Amino acid sequence: MRLEICHTTRYAYADPVADSVNELRLAPRTDERQACYQHRLIVEPNVSMMSYEDYFGNRVYSFTASDAHKELAITSQSTVVTRDSPIKRESELPPELAWAKIRSEAFANDNAEYLLPSVFASFHPTVAAYAGSIGVEGEGVFDYVQKASERIYADFEYKPLSTGVHTTADEMIGIGSGVCQDFAHLLLSVCRLKGIPARYVSGYHFVGDLQGRDADFEQASHAWIEAYVPGVGWQGFDPTNRNLIDWRYVKLAHGRDYLDIVPVKGVYRGTSDQTLTVQVDVRLATG
Repeated sequence: MRLEICHTTRYAYADPVADSVNELRLAPRTDERQACYQHRLIVEPNVSMMSYEDYFGNRVYSFTASDAHKELAITSQSTVVTRDSPIKRESELPPELAWAKIRSEAFANDNAEYLLPSVFASFHPTVAAYAGSIGVEGEGVFDYVQKASERIYADFEYKPLSTGVHTTADEMIGIGSGVCQDFAHLLLSVCRLKGIPARYVSGYHFVGDLQGRDADFEQASHAWIEAYVPGVGWQGFDPTNRNLIDWRYVKLAHGRDYLDIVPVKGVYRGTSDQTLTVQVDVRLATG
């Protein structure tokens, strides 16, 4: 399916600011499940842009708005063609071989960045106890991650504003609710505690047709995880919606947790009195 995405981030400052240095991770990736046919960034005030790939292979754009300004607006426009990617379960290793592989020293060394705890995907005793309550019971790696994703979906309430951008996995357990970022961080922790490499994914989730109308209601960026399944490779799981990743999902970037893939990150010189507004529109392309 062809999806059109418009993501606008706008900062309004009480007084003029200057020397605003920013990094953007807003360019959809091209992989076996999706192809980015068009991507355009519009920044006001006008700036010069440079780009590079970070350690995780994400496309990063950076710029500096040196002159004084009272507003910074960043608009990312994309056209992405997605498809359902059949999960080739027939290539998955038998459970005993799969678990033996991921517990081997060589495998752990090769995937260390996605196995260690991170700032938000913590190994706090509360998280370890929760992970321990999700037994393996002879299941394969894929089935275990899917069961853990469904368990998180059932155990926690999706509740906007119940957590903050800096909430950790153990704090989310204590609160009992969260948003997609929190659900993803907890699933990352559970997977890594079991020795399964897992990475945080940022992107978009098209839900317009699920509402029985066009996607003209309030939307937001989304987060899910990818876990490595021996014999199959990286597979996407969305614990917020109890979904496997299909054509409705558009991937922007991946990393160890949210800190690695913040869509818009920057510093500036001037007042701290600012207002942030974000608008996201994901819709099916017509014509």
